[in-house]
Amino acid sequence: MTQTGVMRQAQSGSAGVPPALSALTHSGPLKISTVLPMKRLEYMASPTWHSRGYLPHWEAGEVAQSITFRLGDSLPAIALERLREDLKRFPDGDQALKRRMRIEEALDRGKGSAALLKPDVAEIVENALLHFDAQRYRLHAWCIMPNHVHVLTTPLADWTLSQITHAWKSFTSKEANAVLGKTGAFWAAEYFDRAIRDDEHYATVVDYIAANPVKAKLCAKPEDWRFSSAWSGSR
Repeated sequence: MTQTGVMRQAQSGSAGVPPALSALTHSGPLKISTVLPMKRLEYMASPTWHSRGYLPHWEAGEVAQSITFRLGDSLPAIALERLREDLKRFPDGDQALKRRMRIEEALDRGKGSAALLKPDVAEIVENALLHFDAQRYRLHAWCIMPNHVHVLTTPLADWTLSQITHAWKSFTSKEANAVLGKTGAFWAAEYFDRAIRDDEHYATVVDYIAANPVKAKLCAKPEDWRFSSAWSGSR
């Protein structure tokens, strides 16, 4: 079976909120919103993930954030050490961005257990991302890759990016380990975030997130990847 075929087998029934998450953190109905900033992003028009036409309100101080977090076994320690040594040749101001770019390139090679290829594990992560959309944050775009996750979101009210990311990782690590029959760290401690400057930067990041599975040769088109905001199916 192809990689895409495996991912398409996910969610043979309802993609509802996991009972543990619903019972512990949410008493009302699940709210889902989306943001379609550019007409050229037609592949994001999922039939059941409806657009409210929101863009971050830059003038009101809202700042969308691009976030990447990865599995704990996705990069060997020796590879990270080599990367640290290699980055020393760049100016200090360039090292953070170069590090993120190099790590994302390495992640696309799909090293480690690639536990997020398992549909039941990927579904746990997707449901967690969707759960507090329009309450704690606006979820603009996301993609769950075999060993890492990309998210574009705008925190709302008093919720900080670190609180939001910690909640995602804490809940999903427990649930994923239960499914996998494992214990210990599921996610790597670090994550990468970058503030979005303007509408053009926003659209570029949305495109990048949607196209990541294609770039990694996991599918032919963004809308083919099941666990992505670009997916053409219904949730």
